[in-house]
Amino acid sequence: MQDTIDRGQGENRPDLSLDETELLARLRSGYGSAYEELVRTYSGRLLAVARRIVGNDEEARDVIQDAFLNAFRSLPRFQGEARLSTWLHRIVVNSALMKLRTRRRKPEESIEPLLPAFLADGHYAEKFSTWGEQADTALSRTETKALVRRRIDELPESFRTVLLLRDIEGLDTEETARVLETTPNAVKIRLHRARAALRTLLAPHFGRGEL
Repeated sequence: MQDTIDRGQGENRPDLSLDETELLARLRSGYGSAYEELVRTYSGRLLAVARRIVGNDEEARDVIQDAFLNAFRSLPRFQGEARLSTWLHRIVVNSALMKLRTRRRKPEESIEPLLPAFLADGHYAEKFSTWGEQADTALSRTETKALVRRRIDELPESFRTVLLLRDIEGLDTEETARVLETTPNAVKIRLHRARAALRTLLAPHFGRGEL
C-alpha cells in the first residue's frame, strides 16, 4: 500500500474526475484494481490533511495507512450518506487524532501568553481590527500561506487541533466536538481562543491594525 500512497502524492485529481458511485460498486465487488485506484486518487490530499494534524511526514504516512485499512474494513457499513471522499476525510481526521493521543506528551503550554491583553475598561490593550476571516481564507493567499501555517504550528496542541478541524478541514462544531470527545460549547470556546492567539502571532507580520 505504501508504494501506491507514494505514487498518489504527486497527483491532484479533482473529485469530479472520478465517478465515485462506480468506484464504490467496484470496491464492494472486490476488484483489486479499485482499491489501488482509491488509494492513488485520494492519498495525496489525505496525506496533506494528516500532516497538518500530526505535524510530520513519517507519522502522517502511518496515519494514512491506518486510515485506508480502517476504510477497507468499514466499507460494508458505508451507506453512501456522504461522498466517498468526505467519508475518507473523516476517517483520516480520526486516525490522525488517535495518533496524537498515543504520543508521549509533555504538559501542554498555556495559551494565555498568546491571548490579547485587556485594559481595565475591557478594551484591547493593543489595537486590533476585527478578525474578519477564517484561517482557511488566509491560507488561500500564496504570500501568507507558509507564514500562517508556521504560526498555527506554534499554538498549543489542543488549540491548534480545534483550529485545524474547524477552519482548515471544514468540520462543523458538532462534528468537531464528536471527534475531540468534548462538548460543542468547549469547541466554541477553544476555537475563539485559538483564533485570538493566532491573531496575536500574526500581528507583527501584518501590522497591528491589519488583521
